[in-house]
Amino acid sequence: MKKKIEITVSLEVIQKSEWSKEDRSLIERAIHAVEHAHAPYSNFMVGTALLLDNGQIFSANNQENVSFPVGICAERAVLSYAMGNFPNNRPVKLAVVAKRRSDSTWATVTPCGLCRQTINEYEVKFGHPIEILMLNPGEEILKASGIDQLLPFRFNDLNS
Repeated sequence: MKKKIEITVSLEVIQKSEWSKEDRSLIERAIHAVEHAHAPYSNFMVGTALLLDNGQIFSANNQENVSFPVGICAERAVLSYAMGNFPNNRPVKLAVVAKRRSDSTWATVTPCGLCRQTINEYEVKFGHPIEILMLNPGEEILKASGIDQLLPFRFNDLNS
């Protein structure tokens, strides 16, 4: 008999008029970061902001390199900095925004596979989900309650 596995993914859609003060602050910091992205090859600029449990917010952006894949995504850049400097402070929320250099509207973007696995690493380390806020072209936030909503079959350890 064949078995079937079903996965349900659920994202919350938050209208701009309903954004919390904290969410607005993270999105604004990510928007500011996107303007400083180094994306001369793809012209696809990504900015992110990360809130730690101590209230600190850090931001970063994608940094491309002509020698692919040497560049780094915004999400991994901000997580690497925060966890390298504040290893005992749990990441609480991560906001991601993106746009093409020539566009005036935001692109719908989610963290890539490498970034999803990196987010998972810190959820496992701290035993707590990280909310992920993604801005879309309608200026709504798509909110994932944790990485399981974007990466249901994540790689958690080397022993299972």
